[in-house]
Amino acid sequence: MAIIAAFFIFAYGLLFLVSGSSRDWLMCLVPFRTQLVLFIFVHPVSRNVYRTINTSVVELLWLQLIWLVDWWAFMKINLYADAETLEQLGKEHALVLSNHRGDIDWLVGWVMAQRSGCLGSTLAIMRKEAKYFPIIGWSMWFSEYILLAKKWAKDEKILKAGFNQLKDFPTTFWLGLFVEGTRFN
Repeated sequence: MAIIAAFFIFAYGLLFLVSGSSRDWLMCLVPFRTQLVLFIFVHPVSRNVYRTINTSVVELLWLQLIWLVDWWAFMKINLYADAETLEQLGKEHALVLSNHRGDIDWLVGWVMAQRSGCLGSTLAIMRKEAKYFPIIGWSMWFSEYILLAKKWAKDEKILKAGFNQLKDFPTTFWLGLFVEGTRFN
């Protein structure tokens, strides 16, 4: 069953990539290419300058996915919170914990981050395999997402290093964690 699901996901992903014009596909590469150049030339000189610029660049890429939710899928997202919490959203660091209920629940988190003004500095703790996803995964790696190997001997060091890197993050960020084992299929 998993092989059939993987085939359909791959086929639909391929269809998505080739369905637009080549110009549209190349436009998707602009933020990624910019991240690559920044990583090569700016990151070695100043990590904080790189991070500050990268948050704006990666937001351009993520906004393309937000557009799919808003305008193409007509998805409505309601956030219920008290006035004090709503006022602080996007103005301070946050650890966002959520159940992994579906395949695009992470995208709902990005929509909320965009509405709060911190989409470009949204980070997550996720599986290291995500860095191999074309464009999106590569951009996550450039954005310093914490990518785990799913083996505690390695992950303990990765988590400590990742949290230490976040201590001097120059902008307000949200760190997302979707607890594994809570997805309902």
